[in-house]
Amino acid sequence: MAMTATVGHAHADPHHIGLVVEHPGPAPKRIVTAYGFWVFLLSDIVMFSCFFAAYAVLVGQTADGPKGSEIFEQRNVAIETVCLLLSSFTCGMASIAADVRNRFWFYLGMGVTCALGLIFLAIEFKEFADLVARGYGPSRSAFLTAFFSLVGCHGLHVSAGVLWLLTMMAQVFAKGFRADVLRRMMCFALFWHALDIIWVGVFSVVYLLGGGA
Repeated sequence: MAMTATVGHAHADPHHIGLVVEHPGPAPKRIVTAYGFWVFLLSDIVMFSCFFAAYAVLVGQTADGPKGSEIFEQRNVAIETVCLLLSSFTCGMASIAADVRNRFWFYLGMGVTCALGLIFLAIEFKEFADLVARGYGPSRSAFLTAFFSLVGCHGLHVSAGVLWLLTMMAQVFAKGFRADVLRRMMCFALFWHALDIIWVGVFSVVYLLGGGA
């Protein structure tokens, strides 16, 4: 009986005699969602790369206006950087809490992440407002145009991230840790961490290199 089954399988599959070849089904939704969101993040990184390239080309075009070293306040930038890097840690803690279905630590992690993000945005908005009040708006020179475009685009992404964060908290409150909610939380965490990585580039290229020029 066993020999018959083996011979029959040999005729059905002459390249894998005696072996049963199993074909896995479609990938889980979590994997598919993560892959698709990574594609979006890569497109976003390409956009920021264009802003970085434009800034690198225009950083010296001040039109007899101020240079970066004359307008940047390194203390405020350092506070912004600390807030955003800490928010990445608290976002990671919230993601772990979501995976283990712990509401208290999830809300605590997301709440602290939101607070740090709002502090970052407040400092950045104050910086922009002070520059415009001093006559150093984006129309003053090509350098300032590139500066406001690059840093402002990142700030808009952080603003969108804060709104997304609040939406995730509301969804967990209303629906609990359902599979679809956890997939959205995973995408949010990827988005927030990507913003931190981009800010490291902004901090290094714009404020550290430009502030010392």
